[in-house]
Amino acid sequence: MSAHPAWTPAPRPGIIPLHPLGFGTILGRSFAALRHNPAVLFGFALGVQAIAFIILILGVGGIGWLTFSRLDTLREGTEEFDAVLAGSALITGSAAFVLGLLATALQVIVQAVVVGEVSHAVVAEKLRLPALWRQVRPSIGRLIGYSALLLLAISLVAGAVTAAIIAIGVAVHPAIAIVLIVLVIVGAIPLSLWLSTKLLLVPSALILEGATIRGAIARSWVLVRGRFWTALGVIVIISLLFGAIAQFVSLPLSLLSTGLTTIVAPTGEPTAGAIVAVVVTVVLTYVLTLTIQAVGLVVQSTASVLIYIDCRMRREGLDIELLRYVERRDAGDDSLADPWRPRAERPRMPPVWGPPVYAPQPPYPGQPPYTAQPPYTAQRPYPAQPPYTAQPPYPAQPPHSAQPPYSAPSPQPPAPPSPAAPPDARTWTPPTAGGSDADPQSGRP
Repeated sequence: MSAHPAWTPAPRPGIIPLHPLGFGTILGRSFAALRHNPAVLFGFALGVQAIAFIILILGVGGIGWLTFSRLDTLREGTEEFDAVLAGSALITGSAAFVLGLLATALQVIVQAVVVGEVSHAVVAEKLRLPALWRQVRPSIGRLIGYSALLLLAISLVAGAVTAAIIAIGVAVHPAIAIVLIVLVIVGAIPLSLWLSTKLLLVPSALILEGATIRGAIARSWVLVRGRFWTALGVIVIISLLFGAIAQFVSLPLSLLSTGLTTIVAPTGEPTAGAIVAVVVTVVLTYVLTLTIQAVGLVVQSTASVLIYIDCRMRREGLDIELLRYVERRDAGDDSLADPWRPRAERPRMPPVWGPPVYAPQPPYPGQPPYTAQPPYTAQRPYPAQPPYTAQPPYPAQPPHSAQPPYSAPSPQPPAPPSPAAPPDARTWTPPTAGGSDADPQSGRP
């Protein structure tokens, strides 16, 4: 008898079903990762957003105060005043640009952590922030480098187009420059949507596959083929949703700030109460805005990872690999390869159910235990047989003698007819109308 593998429970469900996803599933499950591990995702995203905002405000405000405070010692309208004003504006603008890049880099780190968390949540795994950070840390440099290259390319293209429009306006006519600006803005909207959708999967490829920047760009360009409109629709809907929520929250707070200022200082003179009311309202507005931005960043990053997983399921059968990984993990196998790596970079995974395992059966009651049989021994060879001797040939038979030819028998003369038998007197048949054609025995014609 063979012992079948032991029963194991059904695999634990992740945040998505392990099969190709539809548009509604991707859009709805984009919020599932935030519910799956809110302490890591929401807390980390909100903390990073707050740090970036504080650095940006304090840095730009401090540099601006240090540079523009020199204007108080100069007389307005002089050349020195104008030079200091231009230099202060340039320094403050440069500081704002650099600090903005730093804030963008911090958002990129949040996106990397979200990608790592979603990849584990799909297979029903939940990690703490230190474990996620150790996983995504090797790819942070490439992700920041990709963001910097993308920002540099956008800046160069925008600068070149702006310079060309200014040159045309100066050389030809300012009205033509205005028309060109409108056309460029209108044409840049679909172009930016197309490029952002084609490059949407680059962070996922950098984090989960460990690809290079060039390889991740090519990978995203190929994977999104065939799912372009689904990806575009999901990203646009999520962006519009959180943009509307931010406006819906900030507009009442702005009206509240204006109303409190009017009530506390009706004459327009700055008082302590008016300043406190304005500060409280501004701080509350920024806190709610940062919260909405943190949630939006997590949800949008989750949606991009789900689109990446859906594209790989449809093109590469990733759902089969993930199902096999989950089944073997729940069965207790600890030597599993990373299922997110491409097939060429990971060893071939053996089938989930191997050959049956034969376990020793307990003896029946009252029966002696099973004893091993002695090993098979070779049998003695058969005794040598005498060699085969050829039999003598049969003697030649005498030939048959020729038979006489067949002769046809001679015809015999016909036999004479026998006399007719006399009628039987015991039977009588009456005559019929048939005359001589009637049957004398039966009386029928």
